[in-house]
Amino acid sequence: MYAGQTPAEVLRRYHELTGFPRRMPDWATGYWQSNSYYTSQAELLAVAREHLSRGLPLSAMFVDFMHWTHLGEWEWDREQWPDPAAMVAELAAAGVRVMVAVWPHVSPQSKHFADLLDRGLLVHGPDGSLAVFAFADRAEPSGVDLALLDLTQPEARRFYWDRVRENYHDIGVRAFWLDACEPELSEPAGTLREAGARFARGHGTEFAGMFPLFDAQAIREGLDEIGDDESMILERSAWAGSQRYGVTVWSGDIQSTWESLRTQVGAGLNMMASGIPWWTTDIGGFFDADAESEDFRELLVRWFQFATFWPVVRLHGNRHPDFFNSGIFSSGGPNEVWSFGEKAYEVITGLLFFRERLRPYVQQVTDQSAATGMPPVRPLWFESPHDPVAVRVEDQFLLGDDVLIAPVLQRGATSRTVYLPANARWRNAWTGHAHEGGTWITIEAPLHIVPLFVRDGSDLTIDSSWFER
Repeated sequence: MYAGQTPAEVLRRYHELTGFPRRMPDWATGYWQSNSYYTSQAELLAVAREHLSRGLPLSAMFVDFMHWTHLGEWEWDREQWPDPAAMVAELAAAGVRVMVAVWPHVSPQSKHFADLLDRGLLVHGPDGSLAVFAFADRAEPSGVDLALLDLTQPEARRFYWDRVRENYHDIGVRAFWLDACEPELSEPAGTLREAGARFARGHGTEFAGMFPLFDAQAIREGLDEIGDDESMILERSAWAGSQRYGVTVWSGDIQSTWESLRTQVGAGLNMMASGIPWWTTDIGGFFDADAESEDFRELLVRWFQFATFWPVVRLHGNRHPDFFNSGIFSSGGPNEVWSFGEKAYEVITGLLFFRERLRPYVQQVTDQSAATGMPPVRPLWFESPHDPVAVRVEDQFLLGDDVLIAPVLQRGATSRTVYLPANARWRNAWTGHAHEGGTWITIEAPLHIVPLFVRDGSDLTIDSSWFER
């Protein structure tokens, strides 16, 4: 049991028990571009070159699943990715890192399968057969039963890292997307997936939930061994202590709806209060979007405004209008910032340049998180636990001590009410007007404006010019 006089004190004591966050590398506070998925080296480079030719900020490009030979080999498919080292080098020269999807599953067609089975490094079921995940692979689009590497074992973690290092890190990849780490397993109807897994450490009901921790441990300990403190880890799940391995968690394959956007606010703030300070969301949602519709384009802009104030800013999603019938190998169509019409592009471009100007402050706030455990993004009640109004506000948040954000979360809204926490004055970044704390105000918020306030006395000079190119 641990306790404290304030939320910050309670969370610090939690970190003393489970570990403090790793420092976020400077490069990682920039903009991350992704799609589901770029199908080839040529396609990814074409997107990156176009992005950079437009003079837009870019920090990372994503290589998603199916870039590999077989699951469980952790190697590039050289037909579609003929020279990944050259690709990584070209992007690095432009200041762009490459993030690669890494799954813990092993196909029966993997050249490592028999060896891993013989060495007892795969997860089994209660009857001694392999625990499996029925899913597609590069060579098996109709599906195959995939085994799961038992990362609760140090020997398996070493094997995993060695493959990741020699095929990705050694050519300059500096970010690892540890997907399907819940872990993904198939289960008979009416049973829990955990009940059908037997790890070396114990029963699935005891250890399956910890799998993302072991997954991150394998990569982080490998990085530490070679002195790399600049690489990032992205996961879909986490466990108590994941923060000590520098894990960034994203909220998974969420629907492209206004309801989903509203849910992201609480999801992110709950992660902050739970000791996981690096969090992000798929801007625009992952599926069920009509990229040509004005409704989705409005949603995308409002989602981008929300996401701009979190530790990691990442555009990702499958934009196929018939997602569920598009097939596992559907890349989903264009998902670049210029793909959604001129009106959206103009606003998003302003947000990208605003984020660049905000990055020194974001780095300052994330550095504070690494040192003290204080979350970089905070619910109002975290800073004002004795303010009876602040504790009820669920759709606003603070970035660090000085920046208050009230994202627009309703379709068609052009204004919203904002609560300004007590014991401070707050300056509207768009108008320059200062308001007393402890009050509600209503402000105009047409599509290009995200309601944004700066604490009076802050060194930040944020104003409307920060949103200009």
